[in-house]
Amino acid sequence: MAVPSRGGNKESPPLKPGQRSPGGSPRSGRGRPARSPGRQVPGGARGVRKGGGGRRGGRSEPPRGCREAAAAGRLRDALGRGPLGLLRVCGERLRVFVDDRRAFVVKADSKIWLTFIMAAFAGVLHWCHITTLFENDRHFSHLSTLEREMAFRTEMGLYYSYFKIIIEAPSFWNGLWAIMNDRLTEYPLVINTLQRFNLYPEVVLASWYRIYTAIMDFLGVPTKTCWTVNRGKGLSPVESCEGLGDPASFYVAVIFLLNGLMMSLFFLYGTYLSGSRLGGLITVMCFFFNHGECTRVMWTPPLRESFSYPFLVLQMLLLTYILRIPNINTGSLIALCVSNIFFMLPWQFAQFVLLTQIASLFAVCIMGYIDSCKLQKILSVHMVSLVVCFILMFGNSMLLTSYYAASLVVIWGILELSPRVFKRCRSQVYLWVIQGCAWLFGTVTLKYLTSLAFGIADDTPVRYTKTLLLPLVLVVLGVIIKKAIKYLRWTLSHTGQYEREERFNQGEVVYHALQLLAYSVLAILIMRLKLFLTPHLCVMASLVCSKQLFGWLFCKIQPKTLVFAILALMAIEGSANLQTQWNIMGEFSNLPQEELLEWIQVSTRQDAVFAGAMPTMASVKLSTLRPIVNHPHYEDAGLRARTKVVYSMYSRKPAKEVKRELIKLGVNYYILEESLCISRKKPGCSMPEIWDVEDPANSGRIPLCTLMSKDSRPYFITVFENSNYRVLKIPYE
Repeated sequence: MAVPSRGGNKESPPLKPGQRSPGGSPRSGRGRPARSPGRQVPGGARGVRKGGGGRRGGRSEPPRGCREAAAAGRLRDALGRGPLGLLRVCGERLRVFVDDRRAFVVKADSKIWLTFIMAAFAGVLHWCHITTLFENDRHFSHLSTLEREMAFRTEMGLYYSYFKIIIEAPSFWNGLWAIMNDRLTEYPLVINTLQRFNLYPEVVLASWYRIYTAIMDFLGVPTKTCWTVNRGKGLSPVESCEGLGDPASFYVAVIFLLNGLMMSLFFLYGTYLSGSRLGGLITVMCFFFNHGECTRVMWTPPLRESFSYPFLVLQMLLLTYILRIPNINTGSLIALCVSNIFFMLPWQFAQFVLLTQIASLFAVCIMGYIDSCKLQKILSVHMVSLVVCFILMFGNSMLLTSYYAASLVVIWGILELSPRVFKRCRSQVYLWVIQGCAWLFGTVTLKYLTSLAFGIADDTPVRYTKTLLLPLVLVVLGVIIKKAIKYLRWTLSHTGQYEREERFNQGEVVYHALQLLAYSVLAILIMRLKLFLTPHLCVMASLVCSKQLFGWLFCKIQPKTLVFAILALMAIEGSANLQTQWNIMGEFSNLPQEELLEWIQVSTRQDAVFAGAMPTMASVKLSTLRPIVNHPHYEDAGLRARTKVVYSMYSRKPAKEVKRELIKLGVNYYILEESLCISRKKPGCSMPEIWDVEDPANSGRIPLCTLMSKDSRPYFITVFENSNYRVLKIPYE
């Protein structure tokens, strides 16, 4: 075995009998006994000189007894000089201690501070970018309160309505009780919306808003500025307020701050994964160049992903750290658990992402890149966070019946049973196949059984190429696969453990490659989940700065030169994408809906029940606080059945039959939208044509919505009408 020389870090080849060491004098080897190859340790590792490497080696410390004796002597001298002498000595020691620590921080952590400063700059830049895009798109700062609420369309308005309920309640606890015993959202049912709709972000933001306004009111500091805005075109003026005292402005501002922080995390993520700040720079620039494919927070702030995704970035950064370090500390596991909880609580789709994560980790484990003990610790964190979310969501059974929960249990069982059940399996490939099949079959089976027990029923590339994001990641992925295949060949050939570790044993890099493949599958199956794929492509692009993957290239070209050349080529299309976003200028206005909502507030009772298209119902609930029977959050099977009844107004069913079903739901008013009746983006895709597939018995008849547009009598009474909406009152006989 080669022994590291004292004067350098490179290894010398073993000497043949009679051969002199290169560079040594002829006399240096005579008369001297041969050096011992060093202490052998189990596993083939070398014995290492204690104190560190380098030319001079580690500096030895004086014996502990000598140091303690000297310190005791100085203390006795100080005590002998009296209190002033003692204070003088203590002050001198404190000054020396502070100076030493200051010098250490400046010398050792200067690069770390530079990294954090760059990360903070990236975060501020992204915050400014998304804030500007949002303002340019809607002119949000000049809208009235009603217009701002209407700007939160579909499920966004539904989520924001609960924030509004809490801040307008007499107290925070009254508001919390109101959303936990809600009768407005699915009338006449009383539901716990905190359990159903992942509303913890609204609860937290509402508490912050109440605290902020209470403190500012106590101090006498104004929190908003209001003025009258003349809208022109014969429209009445409206009052518009700006500042954090305005509920909608406060709500949006916190979301944008969180997503600005997310960009800081992306810079740290890329830097840590690649081992270079240039990697963090590539990650951030790729995100900006492909911004429209990476996020939609600037257009739809209240969506659940706006609150949830930043914590996934933090979670994956922590996971990368855990996979990289040899020994896991408790603090990192706790941080991973907390980030898991913050990721799962706001978003119902988080379980699908975490399913792909643990599946990728399991694949990394069975290929030998991480040991089963480390994976079990990570799984235990996932299990704890799942149980905590289950409790905080008031026993939401969708969590326990998910594929994610089933996969956690199955993988844990495989890791526990593998050493005993598969110990006779000599072929490593067969073992991988058996474990993979066991995971797939066990997860599907357990998910089916838990769903049965709980009674639960549930149901691009071209743009990446233009900015060179996809080609760059494919190169990185190719290098990872090449090195991983070599490593697996050595594993299958039973090469020594030391030799395998010297080749390629970065489990966290292999995990990221597998996670990329999993995100690609999700993006293909569910288009909206491409928002996981694109940012991960940006993170993977940072690996072009990895010395372990591209060290051979850095011997020929400077890393900075390579990175800036890549960014220059990316900027050709990337800058055009950014310019397209910056050119979006608009101002929100929806006068027909404004007229509708104002009529409802003035002309109907507070307990009047409404039904209609899902997006419109969210606006009705938010702005008028009237009860509704259906809404856009239709993941629940029971709500889908209700919505089908409501949308029968656009079928060809008889009016009498539709009225009877609406009365069963307790509906007083139905909001008919003629655009849904006649809209036809493709042949066969209008609402009546879709109903022909569902209800062939009435196919060929005139659609009911068409009849209601002409004359709603005798089963309905038209009480309001404008260019977009017609309100039908349902007379109860």
